[in-house]
Amino acid sequence: MRSRAYSVLELLVGLSLVTLLCGVGMPALLAARDDLRADGAADLLVSQFHGARLEALRRNAQVAVRFEADGADYLLAVYVDGNGNGVRAADIAGGADTLLRPRERLSQHFPGMRFGFEAGVPDIDGVSSAENPDPIRLGRSRMASFSPSGTSSSGTVYMCGDGHRQLAVRVLGGTGRIRSLLFNAGTGTWEAR
Repeated sequence: MRSRAYSVLELLVGLSLVTLLCGVGMPALLAARDDLRADGAADLLVSQFHGARLEALRRNAQVAVRFEADGADYLLAVYVDGNGNGVRAADIAGGADTLLRPRERLSQHFPGMRFGFEAGVPDIDGVSSAENPDPIRLGRSRMASFSPSGTSSSGTVYMCGDGHRQLAVRVLGGTGRIRSLLFNAGTGTWEAR
């Protein structure tokens, strides 16, 4: 009767093969994880904007997504107009415009993601990010504001992550349309996601 046990040499060869396969596949797995995080972060921002737009329609009042600087990072905050003159920084500071839900960071949900540019990536309009490195391009107020009629302020927010994937979320004012874009490093162009 033959034994079905493995020799130490067979176990070492098998373990070596598994280790080699893991070493070869790990970079691809890490890149896929980083791509998923980047896509998830862009989708989160799109959903924040859509949610603010729907909230403005539901409440029949201006609602804004505000990007509040916090060191090198930003907090996302959603405010509703409390006095009929739109969401304004002075009204937020004075308590007239109220916070709808807790502030949050992009990195809370998607570690490694941040608002910013990868080196050498131009903005959607072709301007070098070195010339204008600000990733929040929503005017001086740093708010995307949505009205009860469905319109919004215009602007673009840029984000990137550990996997060197550059994304942008753009709000188109007259229509309130929200677009998510990805920078294609191979062609050097921005493309719709």
